[in-house]
Amino acid sequence: MRIHSSALVASLFGALTLSACSPAQNWRDVAFEGSALKAQLPCKPDRTTRNVPLGGVPVELQVVGCESGAAMVAVMTASLPAGADASAVMAAWQKATLDNARVTQPLAAGQQQIWQRPGQLPLATSVRVQAPGQRANGEPVNMDAVWGALPEGERVRLVHAVVYDLKIAADLANTLFDGIKP
Repeated sequence: MRIHSSALVASLFGALTLSACSPAQNWRDVAFEGSALKAQLPCKPDRTTRNVPLGGVPVELQVVGCESGAAMVAVMTASLPAGADASAVMAAWQKATLDNARVTQPLAAGQQQIWQRPGQLPLATSVRVQAPGQRANGEPVNMDAVWGALPEGERVRLVHAVVYDLKIAADLANTLFDGIKP
């Protein structure tokens, strides 16, 4: 019986140690300034805001991101000016992201699927892309990314979330994407 108790204590200690290091134990809510949009990240995020031309449209891009183990995770959002073509801007954003990750285009069958969440606009450019690419230094990397659009009065808010890693844990990407709430 003594061996059994020692084994149980050792197993519990090991499980607690592993769960303390697990990114799933560190998920936190993140809000975006000037928006009702919220996301969840598995680690303490860094934040930045930049004025950028997104698909030729000048926007204020908010970015939150962090490293979770070997994975880089990020959520980005921008509110488009009234009247901007959300689909065209999102398509340009997708192309820029895929080009930056050196993803071979056009995408093969199965690398892209519709990504629709409650509260999103039903745009054809609301997609999830899973594809291999390369980091800036030429090392291989896999990308799992989503893009969507949310109505905000007369404006549209675009959102993009991405995970980069050599081997992406499906639960990491799915939890990140499911944690995006309008």
